[in-house]
Amino acid sequence: MVGRDKQYNGVLLFNKPIGVSSHEAVLDIRRSVNQRRVGHTGTLDPQAEGLLVICLGKATKITQFLSALDKTYDAEICLGQRSSTYDSEGIDINQAPLPALEMTDNEIRDLLDGYRGKIKQKVPAYSAVRVGGQHLYRLTRSGISVELPEREIEIKEIQLLGYRKPHLQLRITCSGGTYIRSLAHDLGEKLGCGAYLSRLRRTVVGELNVKHALDLVEVKRYHKADILHKHLLSYDAVLGYSAIIISDDFKKYVASGKTLTSMDVVGFQECFAADDLVLMKDTDGQVLAVGMAEAASDAFSDAQGQKLFRYIRVLS
Repeated sequence: MVGRDKQYNGVLLFNKPIGVSSHEAVLDIRRSVNQRRVGHTGTLDPQAEGLLVICLGKATKITQFLSALDKTYDAEICLGQRSSTYDSEGIDINQAPLPALEMTDNEIRDLLDGYRGKIKQKVPAYSAVRVGGQHLYRLTRSGISVELPEREIEIKEIQLLGYRKPHLQLRITCSGGTYIRSLAHDLGEKLGCGAYLSRLRRTVVGELNVKHALDLVEVKRYHKADILHKHLLSYDAVLGYSAIIISDDFKKYVASGKTLTSMDVVGFQECFAADDLVLMKDTDGQVLAVGMAEAASDAFSDAQGQKLFRYIRVLS
């Protein structure tokens, strides 16, 4: 909603175009709505397009939870050429491409099967990841060679959409922090012909879909018409967690992080297990905090006097 100071508090689904960095997209939104407190929840490379989840105002407090959500991408990988950046920007124009590979769909699917599940992935040399306090891309451009950090990521699903030489079309669902251009590079090395990411569109973050996203023209128009707040999502609309409903008496103690006991709980929204992330809500449905359940919902009544909720982020 827009407050008296005309500041927005909510989550905006933004359809980022090709050629704009995530940082530039945030600056565009800041200028368009005249609000400084704006941040994104997961970088998209300038040559990538699609869903960028942007938090405005008080909603910036939940960026850490949205950044960890799974992502789904539609990717086009060009076989037969290598790229220093693993995408089209790093192609050497003097490098002649290799002949397109002859592969059946079954052969491609067998290859892709090796990438499902948890795997180790090195981040690209041209990336914003910091090593020794410096962005990797700056070190690389300065000619400084460093050991590339390696991360454990998870490919939840990798689906062949088509292969029309030399372009391989894939749909990939993966954990946060996955570099699809690194995956493209790795596939090319595995095949021995080289490959780079020629196109990338992010379509889904968690349960959020790009089909509901706004472009910059729409953001400006809705802001001018004073209806942009109707297109922003609330905390519980983007955080698909179960919730603990607390008493009205306990509400005033949430900001100070007071220990929650069974006597302060009046109900639940959906069941949960111990160690699950959960929301803390008041009886009006307002989200007050995000935390971790110290016991399962069906064990709360037996946990007299025990600590039941570990605060991670107070939102009230």
